[in-house]
Amino acid sequence: MAAVTQVLACDSTSIVFSSDDQVAISSPGTLAALHTAASCLKDLLPVAFPTETVYGLGAIALNATAALKIFSTKGRPADNPLIVHVSSRRMLQTLLPQNYTLSRSYELLMEHFWPGPLTLLFPCDHSLIPDIITAGQPTVAIRMPSHPVARALIAVTDAPLAAPSANSSGKPSPTRAEHVLNDLNGKITIILDGGPCEVGLESTVVDGLHEDGNIRILRPGGITVEDIKRVLVDGFSDVDTPIPQILVHRRDFSDDALEQAPTTPGMKYRHYSPSVPVTLMRISDAPLGIEPLSPSAFLEDLKRSMPHSSDTLRVGLLMPSDSILMKSLIGDTTIQWHGFPFGLVSEPAIIARRLFDGLLTLEREGVDLILVEEVPEENEGLAIMNRVKKAAGSSQWITIP
Repeated sequence: MAAVTQVLACDSTSIVFSSDDQVAISSPGTLAALHTAASCLKDLLPVAFPTETVYGLGAIALNATAALKIFSTKGRPADNPLIVHVSSRRMLQTLLPQNYTLSRSYELLMEHFWPGPLTLLFPCDHSLIPDIITAGQPTVAIRMPSHPVARALIAVTDAPLAAPSANSSGKPSPTRAEHVLNDLNGKITIILDGGPCEVGLESTVVDGLHEDGNIRILRPGGITVEDIKRVLVDGFSDVDTPIPQILVHRRDFSDDALEQAPTTPGMKYRHYSPSVPVTLMRISDAPLGIEPLSPSAFLEDLKRSMPHSSDTLRVGLLMPSDSILMKSLIGDTTIQWHGFPFGLVSEPAIIARRLFDGLLTLEREGVDLILVEEVPEENEGLAIMNRVKKAAGSSQWITIP
């Protein structure tokens, strides 16, 4: 029997955390919604809730039965680990092995970016954390969300929550409660609506556990590589210890074993794909041996190869508002264009916030294809392109007139 899915509104402004991580909630409606969701979680049922990154599908992290329902609800592969969310440093300490001491790098990163969209790998206490959370790996990924509703839910439940994105596995991550409802209606009982997500992309995942002391970015996300570097350079400036290197997976290092048996989400499987095809439009220099197409030649090829149900091909555009490429494309009036406000190319944080919303909105508008223009892989652009490359089924290099 399908569940009856309730959407419960929460007022983030009514939630305040004190300096010692105690939560106060002034809105009776928000307090009641949080207690309803916490009761559901304690009954070992998953709950969808907002974070600053994307909406999460949470279950009590220390209970294997509860965590298993995340996998069955999403259709998630069992070898794809989950991130554990905590509401305080005190809660974090209850999850770590007794003999583990935080490194200087981790102390600095937590001081500057917690609560926030940064996930850190820690040694796993397997007597406490079920293997289903870590996919049997020796580490566990943990973060403290900054969204007041997420953090308050964890505090009211008084238990860490495992939570991937609240969507069917492989789909774009939801950044609004309505995205969750459109996808998981009837599969879960509670969605807490805390409004649109501020960051719009998942957290940055950092592995700082290697003996060399370097910081490995396993998944770029809401905290940029540039931000991490700035904090570490400043934090190590007054000590003799060398500043750790920052190494980005697939840019600065590769690890085939890690990709086959990942320690964190987003590394092994194709993700973020709507039900319609996505093509990445590359405007950077093409590699040797690849001949870029002009916009008009690309469109002629597209119209010949793309099956569509009506006389007019409907194409969605996720491109910066100052895109030269977009201006070249929309001159073809034989195509029905569906745009989505995406921000300027100089505003990657806004593009990041709108990426998943754009994919899901254009999908619901019934387009036949979505074209996404590449952005420079710096600042938030690194995380944007990480997601777009996974969502896209094809790429095409284009020459700009």
